[in-house]
Amino acid sequence: MSPLPNDRIHIRDLALRCIIGVYPEERHAAQEVVINITLWADLARAGRSDDLADTVDYKAVKNAVVAMVEASRFQLLEALAEKVAGICLAAEGVAAAGVLVEKPGALTGARTVGVELFRRRSE
Repeated sequence: MSPLPNDRIHIRDLALRCIIGVYPEERHAAQEVVINITLWADLARAGRSDDLADTVDYKAVKNAVVAMVEASRFQLLEALAEKVAGICLAAEGVAAAGVLVEKPGALTGARTVGVELFRRRSE
């Protein structure tokens, strides 16, 4: 496997609402999830050209994630995170994606619970 680019794009603290959870009481109303995304990509060309065509369109990635999450009905944070990673890897120029999905208030006494994963584009 080839090494990852050193360059990264971060989308931080994307707060969305969706149906998420395994218990019946979690399946009736949308709950908040907070998503953090890191995209590994070679940004050198964009840094030189100052042209959107030479970089990852992170607004398009964000919009695709928002649309998917808000329409989703996953039981597990793991499944939601996997789907988010797939959207990220489908974006032109993204070599790898790190995704952290958190569900604030899911555990009594804890601010949040989260699932974090890292996925690479297949070569």
